[in-house]
Amino acid sequence: MTQSTSPLTAELPPSSPLQPIDKAGKVALDADSRRNRLREFQSHLLERMQAARSGSEAQESQLGLLIGQSRWLLNLQEAGEIVAVEQISRVPLTHDWYLGLSNVRGTLISVIDFARYQGQALTQIDKECRIVAFAPTFSFNSGLLVSRVLGLRNVAQMTLQAPDSLDQAAPKRYIDSDSQIWSELSMAQILQDPRFLQVGL
Repeated sequence: MTQSTSPLTAELPPSSPLQPIDKAGKVALDADSRRNRLREFQSHLLERMQAARSGSEAQESQLGLLIGQSRWLLNLQEAGEIVAVEQISRVPLTHDWYLGLSNVRGTLISVIDFARYQGQALTQIDKECRIVAFAPTFSFNSGLLVSRVLGLRNVAQMTLQAPDSLDQAAPKRYIDSDSQIWSELSMAQILQDPRFLQVGL
């Protein structure tokens, strides 16, 4: 597939397994190095998103997401912070797609397994998973659990598919040069779905 010339993300270097403590401070240094790489990665991610939002390609650049087995395109104006998955506190008597609450920089946000919400299997949380928060303009403290952030995708290099005449609410779909299908993800439209707001059983 022809990717954007300015990919939003880069792979984090794999972390080395802890070695036996044969020198004072060895483990501490390894942990500090890992944290520094993570901070650099997050800083780079934020810079690229801000540049894409304000640049001339703002309308063409979309954030590519892997959610379950599906690929999605998210308008950068609708995306808030993107963070690694930390501890999530379960809330009883809620749907299984509502994972609970997570502390993101001192703010509690609701975490939604969007794949499960769409009827797919529960997402298996691993190091590639991220929480994509709603943009602050929505004033809605919530985020979507995604399997992986795939970087910027240029929709101008994709082909818009014919709309589904039987489902007017279906998202726009694009096909790339590798014949992969991407669906448009609208945070605003999600918030208009009454089911999304009814997390309780």
